[in-house]
Amino acid sequence: MSELTQTLAAEPKHASSATLDPNRTPSFAELIYAHHAWWREMRDGTLTRRTQEHYDQVREAFQQAHGQIVRAYWCVNVESAVVLTERKPGFLGSTPRCSFHRETEWATHDCPEVATELHRCDELAVRATTVLTGVRQRICMNLVMAAAEHLVALADRGAGEQASPPSPDLVDQERDALARAEAYYKEAANGQAQIVYFAGMTAVVLAVGVFAALWLSLSWTTGCAALVAGAIGAVISVIQRINSGSFELDYDVGRRYALFLGGLRPLIGGAFAMAIAFAFTGGLLHLPLSETESPGGRRLALLVVSFLAGFSERWAQDTLVSAVPWVKKAEAPSPKTPAG
Repeated sequence: MSELTQTLAAEPKHASSATLDPNRTPSFAELIYAHHAWWREMRDGTLTRRTQEHYDQVREAFQQAHGQIVRAYWCVNVESAVVLTERKPGFLGSTPRCSFHRETEWATHDCPEVATELHRCDELAVRATTVLTGVRQRICMNLVMAAAEHLVALADRGAGEQASPPSPDLVDQERDALARAEAYYKEAANGQAQIVYFAGMTAVVLAVGVFAALWLSLSWTTGCAALVAGAIGAVISVIQRINSGSFELDYDVGRRYALFLGGLRPLIGGAFAMAIAFAFTGGLLHLPLSETESPGGRRLALLVVSFLAGFSERWAQDTLVSAVPWVKKAEAPSPKTPAG
């Protein structure tokens, strides 16, 4: 055998011997093949420098593109793995971002139950990385990664030489763990959406308050005062519901939509407050005050009623409906014709 033939025979003929293009980011599948080739040679005691260098290059390029690998499970019997990466914050104070990577089709093609739960991991990871930020995202992603690691371990054991299907009890345990991770995501996402919602409310209330302060400094206007009182009542109502744990938001719609909805809430409360205030000043409704009551007292009473209208929109609607005769007449049921 010639020297060239001996040299080629000494090098492994698999994906790890390919030269990595420095201008191209390797895929996760390429990283898995490079790692599997490296681990196989490490196990057999035949690790070559070319395999080691190729694996180091692929891993380094992958981490530069997706972040540092903080958790990983590499299958022993087949080319499959799950990896959690984390990108460090930038110079502008951005929060770290986690990413979930999975390639497990080789390990789960005979384990449909495990594959189904891993698809749930993918869905929950996408929702967590899109909606959550900061510490909540890291906690949720680590919970997802823990469940994915155990699931892939079950599939990997079923793909070996001494293959055995995963126990249904073990799959049920990981299904419960994934359900707990999903429950944490819902709680964290709702709390985060509440913060964004409250920020939208605060911005609108401050804008309304500045406008009203400038207007009322010139002259008293019932509508302007009612607008401020109703907006404040709406904010207090939301704070009370948040403290009681009964305030749920649609957190998967994104931050901008939650901010938009939060900004609308004080405006809606202010609109109902203005309607109630105009109903009292216009004579449609009457305040239980004496005729000798001072103008200042009547104004304070209107502010209280406006605050209640913003605090409870249902009360404002019922009050306005009860004050309009034709609405009550339209809602009244028609009398039944006696039989015979």
